[in-house]
Amino acid sequence: MIHYFDKPGKENTAKTVELAIQAAKDHGISTIVVATGSGETPLLFRDAAKEGIHVVAVTRANGFKTPGVQDMPQQARQQLEEAGIDIVTTTHVLSGAERGLSRKFTGVYPVEIMAHTLRMFGQGTKVCVECAVMALDCGAIAPGPVVCVAGTGVGADTCWILRPAHAQDILDTKLDELICKPILP
Repeated sequence: MIHYFDKPGKENTAKTVELAIQAAKDHGISTIVVATGSGETPLLFRDAAKEGIHVVAVTRANGFKTPGVQDMPQQARQQLEEAGIDIVTTTHVLSGAERGLSRKFTGVYPVEIMAHTLRMFGQGTKVCVECAVMALDCGAIAPGPVVCVAGTGVGADTCWILRPAHAQDILDTKLDELICKPILP
């Protein structure tokens, strides 16, 4: 059964984490991918990682806010590593180089259209697809179903079971089951 939050936001994080872990157990899925800027949300999956669930934290790309700088504090990265949570930091598959072109030439490009289409379901849905593809491309996860957690801004409010495809085949990504999301304003 899908859980809908009344509004997007960080206040939904604990329930989203609970629902994600339960979905992984119910469906026999051994991998949870978690989007993160600060490292806080994936740390909530520490116990799941200890129980044998493969947890992968996908950070923002270096330079996301400030050129050459990683948003996630080094202390958070260390805590994730100590908890047995893998960390992926790479170019954002649904923006990356295309965003640079659209800013420079003020055009619209196919990957940006895809990202905006996914945002029709909410920012978290777009980020779930993006992070799962990034993790697959980096070899942090194997092909097949994963539980993916993301949010709207800060925290987590969206969870999907999906089967990511590599970026070169991104249109083969399958969003199998929505676990939770906010009602959009």
